[in-house]
Amino acid sequence: MAAPAERARQLREDLERHNHAYYVLDAPTVPDAEYDRLFRELQALEAEHPELRTPDSLTLRVGGKPLPEFGQVRHAVPMLSIRTETDTEATGAQAFDSRVRRELGLTEADPAVEYAAELKFDGLAMSLRYEHGVLVQAATRGDGAVGEDVTQNIRTIRAIPLRLRGVDAPVLEVRGEVYMRRDDFDKLNERQRELGEKTFVNPRNAAAGAVRQLDPAIAAKRPLSFFAYGLGEVRGWPLPATHGATLDAFVAMGLPVCDVRTVAAGAAGLVAFHQDVAIRRDTLPFDIDGVVYKVNDYVLQERLGFVTREPRWAVAHKYPAQEMLTTVEAIEVQVGRTGAITPVARLKPVFVGGVTVTNATLHNFEEVERKDVRVGDTVIVRRAGDVIPEVVAIIADKRPMKAVGHDLFAQEPEYPPVTMPSHCPECNSAIEKPEGEAIARCTGGLFCPAQRKQALWHFASRRAMDVDGLGDKLVDQLVDAELLHTAADLYHLTLEQVANLERMAEKSAQNLLDAIEKSKQTTLPRFIYALGIRNVGEATAKDLARHFGNLDALMAASEEQLQQVPDVGPVVAASLAHFFAQPHNRDVIAALRKAGVSWAEGEASAAVSSALAGKTFVLTGTLPSLSRDEAKDLIEAKGGKVAGSVSKKTHYVVAGEEAGSKLEKALALGVPVIDESQLKALLES
Repeated sequence: MAAPAERARQLREDLERHNHAYYVLDAPTVPDAEYDRLFRELQALEAEHPELRTPDSLTLRVGGKPLPEFGQVRHAVPMLSIRTETDTEATGAQAFDSRVRRELGLTEADPAVEYAAELKFDGLAMSLRYEHGVLVQAATRGDGAVGEDVTQNIRTIRAIPLRLRGVDAPVLEVRGEVYMRRDDFDKLNERQRELGEKTFVNPRNAAAGAVRQLDPAIAAKRPLSFFAYGLGEVRGWPLPATHGATLDAFVAMGLPVCDVRTVAAGAAGLVAFHQDVAIRRDTLPFDIDGVVYKVNDYVLQERLGFVTREPRWAVAHKYPAQEMLTTVEAIEVQVGRTGAITPVARLKPVFVGGVTVTNATLHNFEEVERKDVRVGDTVIVRRAGDVIPEVVAIIADKRPMKAVGHDLFAQEPEYPPVTMPSHCPECNSAIEKPEGEAIARCTGGLFCPAQRKQALWHFASRRAMDVDGLGDKLVDQLVDAELLHTAADLYHLTLEQVANLERMAEKSAQNLLDAIEKSKQTTLPRFIYALGIRNVGEATAKDLARHFGNLDALMAASEEQLQQVPDVGPVVAASLAHFFAQPHNRDVIAALRKAGVSWAEGEASAAVSSALAGKTFVLTGTLPSLSRDEAKDLIEAKGGKVAGSVSKKTHYVVAGEEAGSKLEKALALGVPVIDESQLKALLES
């Protein structure tokens, strides 16, 4: 068996080397026919000697049976998003550098901060988990804490090594982006047209769709690529001192890393990189939607830490959005979750910034009047921030005109100016525009079907009441079936009612009812946030809960009392007072309480007297019974804070199974490490 085993090993090494040369270096070393011959030889050898098939064998790239569904993967290190700088000029880079220097306490006399600057790829974020150098799992970002296991599909990407060169660390998670090159995208669409099948809108959607194919054989036919750009969990691998050195280490491992990157000094270096990439943007073989700046030194990254769920040491710097001309075919009104009335232009389809745009926001009726947008107008459409299409301006001399009377030279616009409707198109309630505000609103509240659906979806969302399985489509069904009118109706649904919905089996219906029942036990901040009060986000909901301690005190507070809460100004105070002054909102809250929804009252006093008050915690690993969000909520309810990284200022590290580098750093710094049971004891003290 020595000869077959040695030959199989040699074939795997040769094929991986050829893959790297072709897909990563863009420098093929053998003709395709020779590669295919070697691959077939390895297939035959492993078929004859199955014991020779190793986890890193290239024959596994297109193997595997179709999956019934994707499994979930909880990220040991969350895949967090980074802040977006919407100022597309040089001042955007300068503002980021100024923030970093201010947070680090640097003066003008101190040297420039060193940054790693790279591209912001327009693809799908991916985490690759290597154990002892072998790829064992690939997971999407998901919600940042939990993603989907797409290992079978990621194995089909030949740019991704199944075994890292010279790495035998117990765990090394590589974060990066799965994307599709423009030329590969064009070829894919050409093939789709030849087969008479659906074509794809843009490379990003095509890449995301391929990654989420349940059949890896289909994914293998999609030409996907990958760039590595960061780290997740690391165990047993010596971490370089800088982000730039980490990327260099990736290259040595055989991972694909984009070579359009640099280490820049201060704001001037960032501006130069941003301008250089702007010039080269259209010549790149793949789509980007900006560049990314990261403080290069990991020690400085630790010092800067995080704000909410975003690192202070990184930012995505966008470019001016791409613009195109098209025609307005209609102007309609959309009603948002909080009743906001938004005029929307229905457009003749136009390809802008990588997508086909058919709708564009007009923001509000003051904006419509200012720009004088009318049906039939030729307009400039821009994808603001490369996300939301908007109408920038009209081309006045292209406006359709008609003759006035019998005078051939007298003309007027064919279409009249657009005016704000007096009543909601969804529920016929009156539309009001508060003085001093640009946004008009429907007064129908939860009685308006448009607001009802979105309000219920928000109420059930993960960061609110966390009703697992109740997504927007199911909310639509329940509202359309007249089973839900207010959030309180959720807690009166029966198995028969839910099971009778389209595509809803009895088991799924029971799972939903179980999730609804579980959601009854919540926290006051979650409940406040779930109510969907305008201008009240998660952070404000937590501040309100800490300040007032119970819901009744909050509901009875005047605008002046509300403004005593940190970060609550006149606008937020007015929103809260208006919401709680509406009888139907109070009726819904009373009905929710009657249905059994409850939380711990007196959170403010509990937080002040708690042993956790003012203490900083870091969570790592998987806890026996608490999710990260649940543990965080409990800590914050008692006045503690949860940070994303360990430092000398950390009071406790709460460690569960498979705790990673945070645990190692806590031990090195002498930070107390506790488990879930000890955390619960602190919570009760």
